[in-house]
Amino acid sequence: MKLLAVDTSGPVCGVAILTEDGIRHECAVMNHKTHSVNLLPMIDNAFQSTGLTIQNMDRLAVVVGPGSFTGVRLGVSTVKGLAHGAGKPCVAVNALEAMAAGISGFSGVVCPIQDARAGQVYGAAFSAGENRPNRLMADTPMKVEDYVAEISRFGDRFLFLGDGMPVHRQKLQTLLGDAATFAQPHQAFLRPAAVAYLASLETETVDYLTLMPLYLRAPNAALNKKLTEGLHA
Repeated sequence: MKLLAVDTSGPVCGVAILTEDGIRHECAVMNHKTHSVNLLPMIDNAFQSTGLTIQNMDRLAVVVGPGSFTGVRLGVSTVKGLAHGAGKPCVAVNALEAMAAGISGFSGVVCPIQDARAGQVYGAAFSAGENRPNRLMADTPMKVEDYVAEISRFGDRFLFLGDGMPVHRQKLQTLLGDAATFAQPHQAFLRPAAVAYLASLETETVDYLTLMPLYLRAPNAALNKKLTEGLHA
């Protein structure tokens, strides 16, 4: 199987190509440029460096969320366009599961979190699995205190990663003490190779029309509009 994997759901813009020989290409950048500037040149570079083309791909994978509304929309729309033009099937990959898939050697609860602002996180919880992480709770937007209460049902050792980790690290340490550990820099963010790996495990694909973002709540603009309308009602 050959596949292209794309992630623009968080602060890292990532592209990977996986073939029968393993990961042939992986690039992840977090720079001053926007994902919209980085993404297409990164995809072009992936094909050039491997000598492959989009026609060689059996499927196209993309992280559909949860994450940045703008970032998720960019990644999904880009892959939809590529899939439509090349006639390729798509695979939707969950951001939090992909983060957990990049962790090995930890026997406690793996806790990927993304900063959802306003003191909240998009969070889930996983344990180690044979081929992929075992999900312990669904993706949920919640206050950090509520998230900690939820994950405490699953164990007494926790490894945090994701862009919510540095934002909420102090509060997590206060709430959990020595039970909280934090991923090292090379594991702290979503790796596009993990996206490619999870996509290779999927037995079902979708077409470009069916591929959709995963939003756990309305965009901030919509929430602000709703609040304003409520105040003036």
